[in-house]
Amino acid sequence: MATTDHRKQSLYFPEDMLEEIQREATRQDRSLSWIVQQAWKVARADIRRMPSVNDVLGPLPPRPVAAAAQTATSAPAVVTASAPASSDEPSKT
Repeated sequence: MATTDHRKQSLYFPEDMLEEIQREATRQDRSLSWIVQQAWKVARADIRRMPSVNDVLGPLPPRPVAAAAQTATSAPAVVTASAPASSDEPSKT
């Protein structure tokens, strides 16, 4: 018998959608998890045909060299700070 991987995951649904899923779970005397799992099995082929964000936007064009150089020269200065000396260490003054 195969073991089932029971991992917890929080999923967020709009309130009206969650209420509809709950009504269907009650109607079928099933858990919310079972309903969502079955919905995924039925819909996954359609969802895989949807374009990804990268497909819609496409690759970003390369930045012009002049703009990259200007951005590099106008970058804020880096400020470093050191921690104060520990009170356990003798002062070197």
